[in-house]
Amino acid sequence: MKNCLECEEKIVGREDKKFCSDGCRNAYNNKINKDNNNFMRNINNKLRKNYRILLELNTDGKSKTTRAKLLSKGFDFEFFTNILKTKTGNTYYFLYDQGYLLLDNDFYMLVKKDI
Repeated sequence: MKNCLECEEKIVGREDKKFCSDGCRNAYNNKINKDNNNFMRNINNKLRKNYRILLELNTDGKSKTTRAKLLSKGFDFEFFTNILKTKTGNTYYFLYDQGYLLLDNDFYMLVKKDI
């Protein structure tokens, strides 16, 4: 007999079963996949917040906004997932599939990358 990886109770059922219940499977996976510390959790929260802001302001896949509007919603320009530099010299900052490009006079072009 095998024991549950989470609670160590005896497992009844299929030979390849690792958990005694869905609750134990979920608890085990949540424990394994949780952020290791507050530093990572805080960064992930900032990335999620920035992503939600871009998603809210860029409903059509391409739009314009101002730096002031982004800041008023709590956008943090220090947190993004990747940078794309084009052949023409433009630098886009992305949060997953949502991105932005600095234009003149503190305007930003918001774009959605096709995945």
